[in-house]
Amino acid sequence: MFKKNKKMILLLITVMFMSIWLAACGSKPGTAASENNAATEAETQTEAPAERTLTDAMGHEVKIPANPERIIASYLEDNLVTLGVKPVAQWSVANGIQEYLQKDLEGIPTIAFDLPFEAVTSFNPDLIIIGSESVVEGEKYAQYSKIAPTYVLGDEINSDWRKTLLKIGEILNKGNEAQKALDDYEVKATEIKEKINTVTGGTKSAAAIWLVSGKFFIVSDNVSSGEVMYKELGLAEPEVVKEISANATGNWSSISLEKLAEMNVDYLFFVNSDEGTASEALKDPVWQSIPAVKNGNLFEFTRSRSWLYSGVQANLQIMEDIQSSIVK
Repeated sequence: MFKKNKKMILLLITVMFMSIWLAACGSKPGTAASENNAATEAETQTEAPAERTLTDAMGHEVKIPANPERIIASYLEDNLVTLGVKPVAQWSVANGIQEYLQKDLEGIPTIAFDLPFEAVTSFNPDLIIIGSESVVEGEKYAQYSKIAPTYVLGDEINSDWRKTLLKIGEILNKGNEAQKALDDYEVKATEIKEKINTVTGGTKSAAAIWLVSGKFFIVSDNVSSGEVMYKELGLAEPEVVKEISANATGNWSSISLEKLAEMNVDYLFFVNSDEGTASEALKDPVWQSIPAVKNGNLFEFTRSRSWLYSGVQANLQIMEDIQSSIVK
């Protein structure tokens, strides 16, 4: 009898220890899962956007909202589109808007290029991004900053579209997206350049001219379509363009028909803002004598294309226009 009870006691003790051991083992995955969940939650909280303070080109300490949703960045919309951001209002002048961006900005209300305070206020922005210091000279910055946090890029950044994109990416907490957009751009630019070089051999020259209100203008070699032609795609720069660019005070400089006729240029890209008005300038014998015009290497575009602008969106469109013109 004693032996039987002893065996029963030993069995119960064994069962008790087994139960405790199994319970302990069973609790570990749950504990680990809880710890992992806590770590994931902490990491998510760390990565969540938060209000940041950034110093702009003028030394202002600007509190950037965590998730700005009503942005005004006049004449910087190319960068916003590249980053997948829609502004609350878009740049405009008396005779138009940036038509090449309208696939992405269609329906976005316009705001005058000089950003009147009343108009800015009416859009209730939560962030204003300004390109040049001159836009906020005098007391203007103080007035804009009362409406919403206002960040000034400054001329040094604003004059370089790559720096502009990266800085706006930083401001909007989209630095990775900005860098990827630039990397993708470089790949695409290289592809198009190689295709064009198969036709030009890397030696053909080009120039871009703009006709508006009966007057001709030529693009400088370091901005907009000039930068794309000469620096991105490696097309040769005519001496006339070099000469005008050296003394240019703006992106586009006035040029006479006689000066245009001096250019023995292989390809002439022509932005015609006078389309449909039967401009007398195009009937002039001097125009007809330009080599590219005589040789059938004149390629015409409307102002709705991006030849007057800069940025990832603008430049890629210009490259595609050049490729479709030259590469048959």
